Amino acid sequence: CWEVREHNSSEWCPFIRSNPDCQLDGGFLNYLDGVFCVFPPRLLPLAVTLYALWLLYLFIILGVTAEKFFCPNLSAISTNLKLSHNVAVFSLTSPLHGVTFLAFGNGAPDVFSAVVAFSDPRTAGLAIGAIFGAGVFVTTVVAGGIALVKPFTAASRPFLRDVIFYMVAVFLTFVVLYLGRIRLGEALGYLGLYVFYVLTVVLCTWIHRRQRGDGLAPPGPWEPEMPTDVEEPDPSGTNSGDYGEEYRPLLPSQETSLRILTTALSPLDYRKWRRKPWYWRLFKAFKVPVELVLLLTVPVVDPDKDDLNWRRPLNCLHIVTSPLLCVLTLKSGTYGLYQIQGIFPVWGLVTLVASALALIIFITTSNEEPPKYHCVFAFLGFLASAMWINAAATELVNILRTLGIIFQLSNTVLGLTLLAWGNSIGDTFSDLTMARQGYPRMAFSACFGGIIFNILVGVGLGCLLQMTSSQPLVKLEPDSPLVWVLAGALGLSLVFSFVTVPAQCFQLGRAYGVCLLSYYLLFLCVALLTEFRVIHFS
Repeated sequence: CWEVREHNSSEWCPFIRSNPDCQLDGGFLNYLDGVFCVFPPRLLPLAVTLYALWLLYLFIILGVTAEKFFCPNLSAISTNLKLSHNVAVFSLTSPLHGVTFLAFGNGAPDVFSAVVAFSDPRTAGLAIGAIFGAGVFVTTVVAGGIALVKPFTAASRPFLRDVIFYMVAVFLTFVVLYLGRIRLGEALGYLGLYVFYVLTVVLCTWIHRRQRGDGLAPPGPWEPEMPTDVEEPDPSGTNSGDYGEEYRPLLPSQETSLRILTTALSPLDYRKWRRKPWYWRLFKAFKVPVELVLLLTVPVVDPDKDDLNWRRPLNCLHIVTSPLLCVLTLKSGTYGLYQIQGIFPVWGLVTLVASALALIIFITTSNEEPPKYHCVFAFLGFLASAMWINAAATELVNILRTLGIIFQLSNTVLGLTLLAWGNSIGDTFSDLTMARQGYPRMAFSACFGGIIFNILVGVGLGCLLQMTSSQPLVKLEPDSPLVWVLAGALGLSLVFSFVTVPAQCFQLGRAYGVCLLSYYLLFLCVALLTEFRVIHFS
């Protein structure tokens, strides 16, 4: 499909529509048809600009969905499954940030993007580029930034454990790429290695607690600092966002269902709006449409609130909108638009059944007290937010492939730059903020914990879902020599940290941060020169 730009501009549209390699699998919009058939050739720069803006907005959709809807519902599920005081707590109190539910929440955009990219051999390079590119970015730019912001003493044993596991995962991926395919046993091996990693973290944490006692002892030389005071919950509503009233009335008052619905559907807190600077307001204005649609379709359960974030009119509406969202986004609406016996659409049947169930729940519940089965809404919210993330990831992969065809760039370079940067930007800001607030060890541990989840679950699950009984393997043929540059750069950065950090007695200062940032800039230069064939590899 890359050959389209080599033809006369009058032949672009027929070439795109007649070439099977130019067909985009999944997604709601045909970006290739839009840029080469809808826009005239002279407006190609305008089309690219619009696509770039839409790409940025897709990253906003992914970030908002994961942060304010996916993660809170995962937290509620872990609480209801009685995991909040064992496995889930390790995500917050152990040296590793997010080995289970928290890692799944933080890595959801990366994993869904990888699953979507692996679904088509033509875009598998995007997944490899994004996973390796994010690994290089996080282990150099983010880790180096933490050392520059707040020099600290790293947690020795957790650091060595995480780096060793990550090096094993990178080596396995290098072998798979060298062989050019991944079989069922190897895909299961990725997932098995992550399970072994989680068990190792849990066991190490349990042994450490037994050694020091179950109390909150002072942090040791290899243990990350923890906040001594629990952060006060945001008085503006749920923990997952800006929603709800900022101040509760002293005396309880009966609110009408209409008022509850309008208040719950407001993504803006006007008191917070007045306090915030202009750039926060500008970014919030871009997020408001996304948040409003998500509020309409995704329920959020908050175990830390007395009413568990129960909003009867809105939650009854969710009974209708969430299933509709799921059937209309699954396979880009293929199942939802299917006509039962050629007469009645599936989405119509779902609407009828869900409406009847919503009416029953509305009649049998009250505005003041959540029902005993309210925890079910956490699972519904988890599923609905996952479908949103999957839909946004599908559009993201398709638009990146389109940009690659327009500029004749390989999927690998798009993955290691745009996709990796977009998926890592949220973790970058959160880790640097955590370091600036005085918890650099925790932020440094988070750097390695998240990318271990992304590579093992992203590659393992992404390939496993594409295997069938007739073909229990997925071909992973590198689309350019850049893949080997990427794999080598990631392995070299890990070896560098594995050697230099213990050599400095785990004292990480600004010199270490400068070295890592310089390394990333050098890697980026080599990668781009390789992509544009200035540097040749045999």
